[in-house]
Amino acid sequence: MVLLFLLAALLQEEPVSSSLYGSRFLTGGLGGSITHRCFYSPTPANKYERKYWCKMAATGVCYTIISSSSYTSSEYRGRVALGDTPQNGTFTVTMTGLRSSDAGTYRCGIGSTNNGLYVSLNLTVLADATVARPTQLIRGELRGSVTVLCPSGDTRGDKKRFWCKVGRSSCGLIASSDGYVDRRHQGRILITPQESSGAFKVLMNDLRKEDSGLYLCGTQGLRGQESPQEVVLQVATASTVPRRPKFFSGTVGGSLSFQCHHDPKGTYEKRYLCRWKGGSCPVLLDDEGFVLESYKGRIQISSSDPERGTYTVVLRQLREEDAGWYWCGARSGHAELTASLKLLIHKEICSSRYPGTAPPVRPSSASPAAHSTPRHGSIADLMGTVPKGTTMGTVPQGTTMGTVPKGSSTLLPTATPGTSATSPGETLQESSSGESRLLPVVLPALLLLICVAITILTLAKIKLLKKPGEAGSTTGSLEPAGLSPGREERMEENPSPGEVQEFRMGSGK
Repeated sequence: MVLLFLLAALLQEEPVSSSLYGSRFLTGGLGGSITHRCFYSPTPANKYERKYWCKMAATGVCYTIISSSSYTSSEYRGRVALGDTPQNGTFTVTMTGLRSSDAGTYRCGIGSTNNGLYVSLNLTVLADATVARPTQLIRGELRGSVTVLCPSGDTRGDKKRFWCKVGRSSCGLIASSDGYVDRRHQGRILITPQESSGAFKVLMNDLRKEDSGLYLCGTQGLRGQESPQEVVLQVATASTVPRRPKFFSGTVGGSLSFQCHHDPKGTYEKRYLCRWKGGSCPVLLDDEGFVLESYKGRIQISSSDPERGTYTVVLRQLREEDAGWYWCGARSGHAELTASLKLLIHKEICSSRYPGTAPPVRPSSASPAAHSTPRHGSIADLMGTVPKGTTMGTVPQGTTMGTVPKGSSTLLPTATPGTSATSPGETLQESSSGESRLLPVVLPALLLLICVAITILTLAKIKLLKKPGEAGSTTGSLEPAGLSPGREERMEENPSPGEVQEFRMGSGK
């Protein structure tokens, strides 16, 4: 929901700036006075630059009324003043003896011309205008926190409390007491319940540079907002707040601990931990011994170190519903120092086997290999053990294809005595369980099997094609000489060097 204020239509378009802020509308009474404050980042350039206050004419030109360069328009002399406070990044414009003709659009700005850095505002002059509250200036640090006090004056608690950021033409709602929180502020903003005076607080933490700007806070009834409070928030980019972990993870049934930090030089009435959810943050425990009933026996402040400004919280017997945002807080009067963190709760820690996977089936053989320890993720476990001296993929001459001579290596899971390996039963069991860790082992092994098989079949085919030609050549050259059977037998037993070389190359050596 976006709150539209009655005076929003009178607002003018102006350049978006992150270093100059001020009220967008003013109301004064006839004969009375108004005071307007313009807030700027106290950088060296801004501190010594010209500050000005000008009024827009119908022609679109902004005529200077007063500036820090000792200029004052003759029409306004004696009833306008400008004061600059560079160390605070603020300059103030005061106009007295208001007339009906003073109503209109003004600019407060910084620069050598009236078209540089500025904020536009609309001044309304009424006969019976009420005095508006002065604009609050709140300064914060990057990654730090701030507390904004919003005086309501209305002690009835049935009205909605709101916090919105003023834009060009409207005030965008950030949080409200009915539980609404803008998506970009989840876990880091809180509107407290109203006090007996009707006032309430807005707490913001994990401050960012883009949080700087003009805000409104107040209550909203059936007739709209009631005298909202203007707040200028300036977030200094130079921060003394260190970066700290924001996310902590635990497991259901387990426990986790985390540290909360505060200023060791500060004096705090109470330090606490609360659970942020839906724009509210009920306290779970504090350093005075309070523990929320539903958390008793599960949460405690285990240690505290005031000199370092830390205290440690331990949460045990974690549940899935414990996941979410938490706030560490330290209260000192109306101010509260807060910091947000988020817990991530996992169902269980991943084990070496997936749930439901049966233990591996052990072979009944009494051999040493059968009682060896299975190893996963190793190619040697799947490939088996190669006896010493055996050449992988070599088929002895004269051996029929498709048969493996005794003592030759195969690519089945085997193990020699005293060697650790995975039994076939274990391999089948692991494969059936769908364990993803075997995939990097099984796939290369299958590829190797396919490559070896293709190589052997190719060599066999080449050899079979060559044998008829070789046989014919040998017969044609030896028949005239009448080679004896004994000579032929010796040639078969001792092949020529060329024949041996060809075989070895074909076997993949």
